[in-house]
Amino acid sequence: NFAKSPELTMVYPTVEQFHKDSYALEFLSQLLTDGKKAPLYKVIVEQKKLAPSVSSRQSSGEIAGTFTFKVRAFPNTNLTDVENAVFEGLALFEKEKFTQKDLDRIKTKIETDFYNALSSVLSKSFQLAQYNEYAGSPDFLTTDLDHTLAVTMDDIWNVYNKYIKGKHYVETSFVPKGQTNLAVKGAVAYIIPPDKQIKREKPKKELTVEKIKSSFDRSVEPPLGPEPLLNVPDVWTDNYDNGLKVYGIEQHELPLVNFSIVLKGGMLLDSPDKIGVANLMTDELMQGTKNKTPIELEEAIDDLGANIGMYTSKQAIVVNVNCLQSKVDKVTDLVREILLEPRWDEKEFERVKKKTIEQINRGKFMPSSIASDVYAKLVYGKDNILSNNTLGSVKSVQNITIDDLKKFYAEYFTPKLTYITVAGDISKNKVRKAFTGLVSGWPAKDVTIPEPKFSKKTGKAKVYFVDVPGARQSEIRIGYLALAYTDPDFYPAYVMNYKLGGAFNGILNMVLREEKGYTYGARSGFSGSNYPGPFTASAAVQSAHTLESVEIFRDLMAQYADSITEKDLQFTKDALIKSNSRRFETLSALIGMLNNIARYNLPFDYVKGQEKIIREMTVAREKELAKKYIQPDKMDYLIVGDAKTQLKPLKKLGFGKPILVDTDGNPVK
Repeated sequence: NFAKSPELTMVYPTVEQFHKDSYALEFLSQLLTDGKKAPLYKVIVEQKKLAPSVSSRQSSGEIAGTFTFKVRAFPNTNLTDVENAVFEGLALFEKEKFTQKDLDRIKTKIETDFYNALSSVLSKSFQLAQYNEYAGSPDFLTTDLDHTLAVTMDDIWNVYNKYIKGKHYVETSFVPKGQTNLAVKGAVAYIIPPDKQIKREKPKKELTVEKIKSSFDRSVEPPLGPEPLLNVPDVWTDNYDNGLKVYGIEQHELPLVNFSIVLKGGMLLDSPDKIGVANLMTDELMQGTKNKTPIELEEAIDDLGANIGMYTSKQAIVVNVNCLQSKVDKVTDLVREILLEPRWDEKEFERVKKKTIEQINRGKFMPSSIASDVYAKLVYGKDNILSNNTLGSVKSVQNITIDDLKKFYAEYFTPKLTYITVAGDISKNKVRKAFTGLVSGWPAKDVTIPEPKFSKKTGKAKVYFVDVPGARQSEIRIGYLALAYTDPDFYPAYVMNYKLGGAFNGILNMVLREEKGYTYGARSGFSGSNYPGPFTASAAVQSAHTLESVEIFRDLMAQYADSITEKDLQFTKDALIKSNSRRFETLSALIGMLNNIARYNLPFDYVKGQEKIIREMTVAREKELAKKYIQPDKMDYLIVGDAKTQLKPLKKLGFGKPILVDTDGNPVK
């Protein structure tokens, strides 16, 4: 009903998990569609330009498995052309084949991902239980990896011929409403039954459940152990002459290293009439280097078994890297090449630009994306650059040239705006050695980041509505511009909000999800940076219950300050303090802590200060904070849904006539 792009899926029956062939099928999936060298990518994305991407996946269950091709095409693309292109890609796979080097590259990457999957206590326990239940023994862990690394080229050709080539499959054309002409030739219409509103009724009689035989009394909760202690890891720092600073933590549990390179600025450095330059630039920098084609760069990354990603946020450009400890020197040298020796590939720039425009267009028809974009316009004000999406608009992206990217790079890429955070199986001395090439080749220059323009709001609640005709759900966003992360009240306010909407079993979720059944999740929270960020309460609810859901949000927030009890406070303290023991066990969590230290100039043990705030919190202080920062009569209310049925009832909220706006936040007559 709401899609603008058609999608084709082709599903082949395969084998269950841990079957010998399941391992080779996983390799086949990567060889067919993963990366620019993959044959289906070459045909569908590069040659025929039918879609921005293509994917395949082997999914094995307990008793059976499936191999799936999925292509979400560009608008108005006939899926018969996509189907033909899939088979052309398979024919190209048979013609060009693959090499042992290709196979080894995938194995290295899978080994890195295998270790990453064991980084937390939860993931370890899950893996051991999974192996015990479905493979017969928890120590199948090592056997599983051995089976993966034992896959041969012959194994892959065997499964291709056995399960894919010329075999039966189930094919589905998902097409936008009214565009059945885009479906694959010969497809038969599948009629989707309409949704039914389900009313929750109490059971007429008590449900009886037979007791499970057990060697111990399961009605008695095991006694809790001692309260876990927060162990803050040691943080080291290093400074380079060009202004770049490094923060690090050693952790030797797994042979892995994570690091982030953060360049402050991001979208803040975009020109207001060309929002999206920073985002396109980070995409473009990953499309090859001066001495490596896009395909050669992908292969170089995979040869090292590394994960390297770059993205633009509203206030930073970030490079995230994960790799084996033994490959750190080669990986950092490759990152240096990506950052300091850009290729500026014009062909890839046009592809990335087209893909970005398609992503923006798709977001215009996704209620959740619409809600996020319009809500940002409301809370920040349109004159504040932070109100924009980092992707930009269709108009702004269309006007961006590769010269705009080169200009941004020349003016703003500087180590004086940059810091590096490192965590893992590596010492400070080895880190300094690893980044020597990047530092020595990167001259410093001074850059000033423009300050966003913040305007004062009226402080009166208003209701805004974006129409998505026929929507079965309504996206709700309620809030206002509140606190910066650096505000002394920010973390106390976070603690105060935890019982309201920060926890899964917080008040908002317990009422709207568990009691009413209107949503899968309702939440609230503060988000801030060096600049004030919004307090937001949000949920996606059944369309028919839009007004009631918004009223519940309003009333629960209004009542919250007076309803806080000692029991509620103890709930918050127990949850936050006890969870601290696992808060920094993974490398990504340690990087997050280091990024906070670097970004906000925090003490190395700032988490102990946060724990002190929790321990010293009182009911009186929580009530004071709630009355100050949870004021629903001063918030903006945004609803994205079906205006025909849901707009007028919202007058009953008592905040005046709802204002109808478009997907850019502009009033609609």
